[in-house]
Amino acid sequence: MSADQEQRTIRCLVAKVGLDGHDRGAHVIARAFRDAGFEVIYSGLHRAPEEIVQAAVQEDVDVLGISILSGAHNTLVPKVIEGLKEYDAFDDTLVLVGGIIPDEDKEELLELGVAEVFGPGTPMEETVEFVEANAPER
Repeated sequence: MSADQEQRTIRCLVAKVGLDGHDRGAHVIARAFRDAGFEVIYSGLHRAPEEIVQAAVQEDVDVLGISILSGAHNTLVPKVIEGLKEYDAFDDTLVLVGGIIPDEDKEELLELGVAEVFGPGTPMEETVEFVEANAPER
């Protein structure tokens, strides 16, 4: 990590998209990010993809972590990525997906531009280190 990266605070939006009402994992990762020194914004539950995009753009986040357990990841995540591209914010935003994602869907999400997919039981340190190593430089 360069000296410039050490001095700036990584801004993260932890987002719950769609009708998924289970947010314990989102709270756990938000706390881990905060404890790592990141600035964390939490979207709250039941957000539409457009709301997530608006929040990411307005808050000028470096990292967008989408927490999804509903099984609608193949529908909702592409809408979020499409929205970020419409605002020219995709290239400046590290997009992560966390939750229950079947292996056969993981590759498709990565091809769409998701930087990484984190499943249940991923150590918090692994996720934090991934963000520190891959957050876009501003």
